Amino acid sequence: MSESRPPFPPFDLTSALQKVQAAEDAWNTCDPHRVSLAYTPDSAWRNRDQFLTGRDAIVEFLTAKWQRELDYALRKSLWGFRNNRIGVRFQYECRDASGQWWRSYGNELWEFDDHGLMRRREASINDVPIDESQRRYFGPRPEDEHGHEIPLQ
Repeated sequence: MSESRPPFPPFDLTSALQKVQAAEDAWNTCDPHRVSLAYTPDSAWRNRDQFLTGRDAIVEFLTAKWQRELDYALRKSLWGFRNNRIGVRFQYECRDASGQWWRSYGNELWEFDDHGLMRRREASINDVPIDESQRRYFGPRPEDEHGHEIPLQ
């Protein structure tokens, strides 16, 4: 395989934090093709109650996601890491076509191949309706806030 996505496992604190921030940055572009390149061609996902395999399925899933989740803004926080695995907490906000704002809380388990591509992603996510006045995420995270924890609630 000629594709690679540093940093590579096994992860230490610095490289795990870099991997989490890179994922946050990519997802905040809302570009399904760009995001898909961080995953192996046969990457396996569980996202809520959906199961996906492969980059084409990832692109299709993310395209539909960002068509319904408008003004999407994501924050990720490292929860833990070991060898080629990383655990992440995340929150994102978006609005739907009716104008209702949502904050989604979730956890992800990631497993990487030797080339730094994610071969497995499992995500559990809960959605909470919020008022627009309760929003706290407005676009990508400013660089001076990289690595900051996200609140529990």
